[in-house]
Amino acid sequence: MKNSYEVIVCGAGIAGMAMALALGKKGIKVALLAPKYQAKANLGQQYHPRIYAISLASQQLLERLGIWSMLPSERLTAVQSMQVFGDLDGAINLDAYSAAHTQLAWIVESGEIEAALQNALRFVGVPWIDASVESMQGPIDKLMTVCTTTGDSYSADLLIGADGANSVLRQSSGIQHRARSYEASGQVAQLNVELPHHNTAYQWFTEEGILAFLPLPDTDDGHQVSMVWSAPNSIVQENKSLSADELQRILPLRLAQLSRGQLGKMSLRSPLLSFPLTLEQSDWVSEGVALIGDAAHRVHPLAGQGLNLGLGDVASLSQLLVEKESFREYGDLRLLQRYQRARMPAMIEMKMATDGLFRLFNQRSPGLALVRNLGMQISNKIPPLKRFLIQKATGL
Repeated sequence: MKNSYEVIVCGAGIAGMAMALALGKKGIKVALLAPKYQAKANLGQQYHPRIYAISLASQQLLERLGIWSMLPSERLTAVQSMQVFGDLDGAINLDAYSAAHTQLAWIVESGEIEAALQNALRFVGVPWIDASVESMQGPIDKLMTVCTTTGDSYSADLLIGADGANSVLRQSSGIQHRARSYEASGQVAQLNVELPHHNTAYQWFTEEGILAFLPLPDTDDGHQVSMVWSAPNSIVQENKSLSADELQRILPLRLAQLSRGQLGKMSLRSPLLSFPLTLEQSDWVSEGVALIGDAAHRVHPLAGQGLNLGLGDVASLSQLLVEKESFREYGDLRLLQRYQRARMPAMIEMKMATDGLFRLFNQRSPGLALVRNLGMQISNKIPPLKRFLIQKATGL
């Protein structure tokens, strides 16, 4: 049938495109269903507003897909160490060499990964249906049918929801979903900084939220970092109320204070963008439907692991589908439940870690502040614990 496939991936973010590519390379009849767009890559002296810390496990997946070698090396930054500071004198330093790695992660622009994926999908010949999901029906005779905003219908054994936090496919399928707002937003921007970052990712837990600087390649204007500031909505609204000139004058001073002058003077190099922070978890699967990425889960960005969780979904689900028993359909509920069981531990672990740290540092008790910072100091002196933290950061 013209509009029939074995698998349809709904959503064309990084996780969705990676899933379609992983299946297409294995000969599965797969289509990508999402509005078409041209990735923003090769931006010269500027950087894409969405910057990701790609774990070593995610890098290995991209290598298997043939994507990693397509990324321009001059726009990649290896993270060789991480420094995390408490709200008093606590600190933890993680160094790649202490765990026999050459790096802990890679800093990559979203647009560069998207462009490489789009090129690879064209090369493999995965069809891209230029439409959005409007509704879903099925299973009928073991087939799922998705109706699009263009009025067309497509059927498949399995529909994969990669259509983001507001997933229409998830809502249409009736998969249970739980969400809680952090009453905070993530603010992102690119900064010129006075001092070199030495391939180090920095993070500070402060009374005004959690501030992180991710290292970027230098430009003609000097050293660069990507800022991710998870701040209460009241602070976010304050920043939004500032004029462009006021923001350029006030924000760098505020950031320099919160970062304790670690990278010296700084200036704002890009617009300040923001997005709401939520903790979300879905039940992953129903017959004929599986969720990946933000459609399945969202965690606090303080560990920078959101995309890595999504790429972990891709690795797990694609392997199960490729290696399934010949008598099972791709949408078989028992097969999909294996995927759910395989991914649940990683999700729960990341949820407990990120939400737990957010709650711990969001408490303003002076006594608790002393305890948590003392805990960081002690942890920094225990090599086996630091190696364990590095293992979790790399995903290996």
